[in-house]
Amino acid sequence: MHNPGNATPETPDLSDRFPAQERLADGAQFIAGRLTKGTSGRTHAVVDPSTGEEVYTYELAGPADVDAAVAAARRAFPGWAATTPGERSDALHRFAAVLAERAEEFARAESLQCGKPLKLTREFDVPGTIDNTAFFAGAARHLQGQSAGEYSGDHTSYVRREPIGVVGSIAPWNYPLQMAAWKILPAVAAGNTIVLKPAELTPLTSLLFAQAATEAGIPDGVINIVTGTGKEAGEHLVGHPDVAMTSFTGSTAVGKRVAEIATATATVKRIHLELGGKAPFVVFDDADLDAAVNGAVAGALINTGQDCTAATRAYVQRPLYEAFVEKTAALMETVRLGDPFAAGTDLGPLISHVQRDRVAAFVDRARAYARVVTGGEAPEGELAKGAYYRPTLVADAAQDSEIVQSELFGPVLVVLPFDGDDEGIALANDTPYGLAASAWSRDVYRANRATREIKAGCVWVNDHIPIISEMPHGGYKASGFGKDMSSYSFEEYTQIKHVMFDNTAVARKDWHRTIFGDRL
Repeated sequence: MHNPGNATPETPDLSDRFPAQERLADGAQFIAGRLTKGTSGRTHAVVDPSTGEEVYTYELAGPADVDAAVAAARRAFPGWAATTPGERSDALHRFAAVLAERAEEFARAESLQCGKPLKLTREFDVPGTIDNTAFFAGAARHLQGQSAGEYSGDHTSYVRREPIGVVGSIAPWNYPLQMAAWKILPAVAAGNTIVLKPAELTPLTSLLFAQAATEAGIPDGVINIVTGTGKEAGEHLVGHPDVAMTSFTGSTAVGKRVAEIATATATVKRIHLELGGKAPFVVFDDADLDAAVNGAVAGALINTGQDCTAATRAYVQRPLYEAFVEKTAALMETVRLGDPFAAGTDLGPLISHVQRDRVAAFVDRARAYARVVTGGEAPEGELAKGAYYRPTLVADAAQDSEIVQSELFGPVLVVLPFDGDDEGIALANDTPYGLAASAWSRDVYRANRATREIKAGCVWVNDHIPIISEMPHGGYKASGFGKDMSSYSFEEYTQIKHVMFDNTAVARKDWHRTIFGDRL
C-alpha cells in the first residue's frame, strides 16, 4: 500500500481520498476475524478510474484462502445459528451504528475505487447500506413460519425457518458496498455464515464492511471476504463441497457458469442469481414530458450507467417522440463530468478503460444504423487520463439492433418511437431481460396495465431507479431469480421445515388400514 507520508507523483498522497487505507494494510483477505494476505502468488492493483493511477496493491486469493474462509465459516455456523433472533438483531443494530460512525470513510473509499461522484456515495451508496443494516436488524426478529394449525384434523402443523449453512456469495464491481450488504445481511440475519468474493477491481469497502461487523461484535468467522479472480477464487468457492448456497450478482453469461458449477457438484446447492438487465422506459403520450425527460437522464446516467436497473431503452409514443429526443439531448449536455471528489461533478468515469472502450465500441458500431444525437465520445484534456465517456443519446435504432438488445453498462440511452399502447408494452418486453422497467402516464388505468403486463421484477410509475430496504429486488427471465433486500430475501437464505404433531395418541391410525388391510 502507498505510504501517504512519502507521496511522489507516481504514488499520490491518498490520505484525503482514502482515509481508511491503514485499516487495510495487512492484506485483502478477511478470514476468521482478521486480515491476511492472499496465497495465490499474484498481486492485483485497485486503480482509480478517474486518473488511471494505482491506489492499493494486494495479494490475490487462491484456492487455499477460499478453503480457509469456508472452514472458518463452517466452524462459526453452529454457534451463530444457535443465537436467538434478538441476539442477532442486537449485533446488527451495533453494526449499523459503526457504519454510521464511519460513513465518510466508506464514501471516500467507494468513490476512489469506483470513480463515483462523492455526492452519490455520500447520499446513496453509504446511507442505503446503513439503512439496509438497520432494516435487517429489525427483520431478524421476524423470521416466522406459518402459524400452528390443525390442517389434517388429527395433527398440529407448523413451519420452521432454519439457516442453510455456509453461503458462498459473489458480488460485482458497480455497487461493491451495497452488493456486499445485500449478500451478507440477510444471510447472517437468518443465522447463516458467509464467504463473500468481491470483484477484484473493487474490494476496499467489502473489506471495511467486514471489519466493521467484527468491531460491532459479530463473531469471527461469521463474515469472511476472499478477494481473488473469478476463475480461481470464485469458481472454487461456488464448487466448494462445504458451501450450501451460492448467491451471485453479475452478468447473465457468468451467472450461467455459476449455475453450471453449483449444480455439477456432489452437493445440490441453493442458487440465487441477480443477473443482467436492459430496462425499458415507456413514455405514453399523456405523460408529463418534463418529468419523463428528467427521469430518463437521471435514470440512464446514475453511476455512469453502470447499473443493471438503469434506463437504457426509452420507448416514447410518437406524439412526444421528437420533443423527448430534443429535450433529453439538451439536458444530457448540461451534465458535468469531472473529478469524483470535486463538488461540481455530476458524472464520474466508468470503472476502467476496458469498460469505457467496450461502451464506445457499441456506440461506434451503432453509427452504421442509428443516429447519435449527443455524446458518443470520450472527453479530451485532463479527463482523458480517466475512463470517462460523455452522456450519449442514440435515436432511430431498430428494435432488433445490438444497441437495443445488449447490455452496455455505460452512460448510453437509446430512444425509439411507438404508436399504440399494445406496441409500447410489446417492445418493452422484447428483450431476454426482465429486471426493472418504468411507465410514464397520468392515466392510472394505463399505468396499471403497464405494471401488470411488463415482465420485470420491478416496475416504477412516473419514476425510475429508487429502491428501498423494505421492498424486494430481483428479476424475471434472463435477469435471474430470487430476491435481495426486504423480508422476501429470507426465502433465499432459509430452509423451510414442516413439523407435524399427532394429536390423537392412538397407536393404530385409521390410515394404517392401507397397509394392514382389515386387521384393524
